[in-house]
Amino acid sequence: MTAADPADVSAYMHTLGERAKTAAFALAKADTQRKNHALQAIADALQMAQADILAANARDVANAQATGLDAALLDRLTLTESRFAAMLHGLYDVIALPDPIGTITDLQFRPSGIQLGKMRVPLGVVGMIYESRPNVTIEAASLALKSGNAIILRGGSEAFYSNQALAACVQQGLQSAGLPSDAVQVVATTDRAAVGVLVTLTDFVDVIVPRGGKGLIERVSREARVPVIKHLDGNCHTFIDRFADIDMATNICVNAKTQRYGTCNTMETLLIDAAIAEHALPVVAQAIVAADDAMQLHVCPESLTLLQPLPALQGHLTPATDSDWDAEFLAPILAVKVVADLDAAITHINRHGSAHSDAIITEHYAHALRFLREVDSSSVMINASTRFADGFEYGLGAEIGISTDKIHARGPVGLEGLTSQKWIVFGHGEVRA
Repeated sequence: MTAADPADVSAYMHTLGERAKTAAFALAKADTQRKNHALQAIADALQMAQADILAANARDVANAQATGLDAALLDRLTLTESRFAAMLHGLYDVIALPDPIGTITDLQFRPSGIQLGKMRVPLGVVGMIYESRPNVTIEAASLALKSGNAIILRGGSEAFYSNQALAACVQQGLQSAGLPSDAVQVVATTDRAAVGVLVTLTDFVDVIVPRGGKGLIERVSREARVPVIKHLDGNCHTFIDRFADIDMATNICVNAKTQRYGTCNTMETLLIDAAIAEHALPVVAQAIVAADDAMQLHVCPESLTLLQPLPALQGHLTPATDSDWDAEFLAPILAVKVVADLDAAITHINRHGSAHSDAIITEHYAHALRFLREVDSSSVMINASTRFADGFEYGLGAEIGISTDKIHARGPVGLEGLTSQKWIVFGHGEVRA
């Protein structure tokens, strides 16, 4: 199914929702051994089908290139052998993680004699809407399965053939473990109307997770009647404090900006303390440009004064505009600003940042702690690259997305983020007085 009229799409999505709801009840009862069996079988199927999957991905990439897909999205779409291996690694990590379902915590006796606690349970049915990255199909499916949730996956049209090839492997794994095939369903239509229906299936879907560009997430947030776990963009900052080790700062900044551009945890703004800017900024800026000759630095007036005389930066400097401080470039473009001190850096980040991931480079303990406490982001880092803000790097095995909201889940969302807790009571015949 690649296209249909709106009535057909609505009926189709409702059918997926009904099937997912039924599968969720069965999956919630599955023990850890069976879920891990399914995940291992998926991994085996992926290895056997690697050549076919990469061929399907090459077809998607060729189509995307022909239609002029944005470079950042094209990078996200491409499955290389190393990315395929990383996808498998993430799957094995999820298998190795403890199963959160059924875990009982906070047991305590009440004066009435009852024993009270909490049990971790699945959310139910997850709707996942994402662009480009076909590896998300496996990440989301594995996390949903391990956490006892059914999931409906709606990938972007640009990754249609990749996602269908991956879905076939998931279905093999589910069947091998005796789990319902409807536990993971990949939407088989490229019609955009499917997204509009999915986000309103309140009778069947318990949470929506959008993962993609700002336009997609804004649309989902605007139209959804189902609760949404989301982040809009990743305007991530690195602040070089006056007490920073400059060699460390340079290495971190080069990695945070140039290791990969099309990710939401890439550094987009570099802030530097005015007290060290004169000698430190030229070192850091030249290293970043040396790492990628295509780099463009959008600089504040103070930065321009310091950097303009340097021959290595000729052709790489542009005066910054107000919009640069709020931008997620997803490209070899970096905003650079000299700030008065730590207070000014924190104020700038909390005003212009996207509450995603922000870092300070400093050897000053009190400054580090203040940054941790006062920067209002889902990940706050000391002396480390923002590129670490990732479910795999955080030991979650994978992530279904990153949340910059403050309710339910925040930061990379792994197994625990796809669960809830319910109160449980153990009684011995007690009645309320």
